[in-house]
Amino acid sequence: MKILAKLLIGLLAVGILGLVGVILFAPGIHISSLSMILNVATGSGTKTSSDALLERLRVADGFSVSVYARGLENPRAMAMSESGQLLITSPRSGSILRLEDTNDDLAADNSSVLIDGLTRPYGIALHNGYLYIGESNQIGRISFDSETTTVSGDYEVIIPDLGDSGNHWTKTIRFGPEGNLYVAMGSTCNVCVEADQRRATIMRFDADGGQGEIFASGLRNSVGMDFAPWDGALYATDNGRDMLGDDYPPCELNLVKDGGFYGWPYLNGDNDPDPDFGHERLDLQARAIPPVLHFPAHNAPLGIHFVNSDSAGWERSALVALHGSWNRSEPDGYKVVALKWDAAGTVSSEDFLWGFEEDGDIIGRPVEIVADGRGGFFISDDYSGSVYRVSQGSQAVAAALTVAPTHAQTKVVTDPQLAAAGAALYAALPCASCHSDSVATPVSLDQVPQRYNLTTLADYFLAPTPPMPRYELTTEQRTQLAHYLFSQAQLPAEK
Repeated sequence: MKILAKLLIGLLAVGILGLVGVILFAPGIHISSLSMILNVATGSGTKTSSDALLERLRVADGFSVSVYARGLENPRAMAMSESGQLLITSPRSGSILRLEDTNDDLAADNSSVLIDGLTRPYGIALHNGYLYIGESNQIGRISFDSETTTVSGDYEVIIPDLGDSGNHWTKTIRFGPEGNLYVAMGSTCNVCVEADQRRATIMRFDADGGQGEIFASGLRNSVGMDFAPWDGALYATDNGRDMLGDDYPPCELNLVKDGGFYGWPYLNGDNDPDPDFGHERLDLQARAIPPVLHFPAHNAPLGIHFVNSDSAGWERSALVALHGSWNRSEPDGYKVVALKWDAAGTVSSEDFLWGFEEDGDIIGRPVEIVADGRGGFFISDDYSGSVYRVSQGSQAVAAALTVAPTHAQTKVVTDPQLAAAGAALYAALPCASCHSDSVATPVSLDQVPQRYNLTTLADYFLAPTPPMPRYELTTEQRTQLAHYLFSQAQLPAEK
């Protein structure tokens, strides 16, 4: 196990080097950020208990927080069925999970896999009798019964051939008030000029996937988007570029307009020229649309959810999940904030749920927010593998459901010839030249064998999560690497 952990750390270090040079020695990278680098690259997280989580978490006045479910594998985007069951995507397992509170005690007591065999599903939406799923390479849908929370019939791919190369492979999907499907597709890189004009955009389609067009561009990685209930305007979070220091450029909240251009890769923040690309296109400053709100640099704003409430102070408001920094000398973000719009349209921010990070100790990373149908919210956390329920008032709740791993594995059998070829490929990479005990603080990857089998580990190399870049490895090479890495672990053999 320890050998596997060290080998995987080395391989990840190679990917990180390919993205930013020698990232461990880059300006602004602190050794305490290594756990975050490994989290975003592998999905590994923490096994913090429900009690320990709740001891740390704090929520705004008038609300209480509980753990709805834990032990989830890489929980990300969510949707609520009309019958009150929570659907949640698990990109690592390639599945959509269903969580159910059957006895109405505000905690999940049943979990099941609604659909699996998907390619890194992230975005999810329910619309007109269909469950829509944003896989990394396509958008699909399947007939969905909201009363029984079941799917039926064949899975239909309605938007094929969406690129998932590079770092930002997630596809966020939302339906607008007019019934069109909006798809956010991030960039392949930290900063570059894209060959595929659909990257770093939000696209718009008919509900059946037809009539596709680029709705807005220059959006580096708008993982979160939602429509304001008071006027139907689309707002999207956007993750600013890396490697320009701790405090620049800001992450953004943008009011996204039809045909709008938002600056990337040429401009940052309030249309400041990017040091790498900006001076080539100063002409774009005149037409680029600046953000309506700055989030601190590297806070990584993800999900945004507008609060549909007439309660005092919440009439025009939204919640945003700040996933947290992996690339600052001092960690920042790791909380949910409440945004408030005044009569003039000015947006302010205040903390709503916090305590995930204290003095560099990180126990969680919030991802997505949905309404629970009772005036509260569900919040996913892919670091602790949890879903939280934030309720109005102070409410007693039952113990959280602990979900068994979707792809729990007992045995792994490796092929000696494939493992030998993988060892040669591993040795050919510059991993050994940068990973050693004198360079990196060892970070345990004990969860990796539980999160992957040979197939899913090979698939991970096909489309790794940022900051690790995608290497142009053949299917055979990815399989060889997986067999080599698992051959080094003292694990029982696969059934």
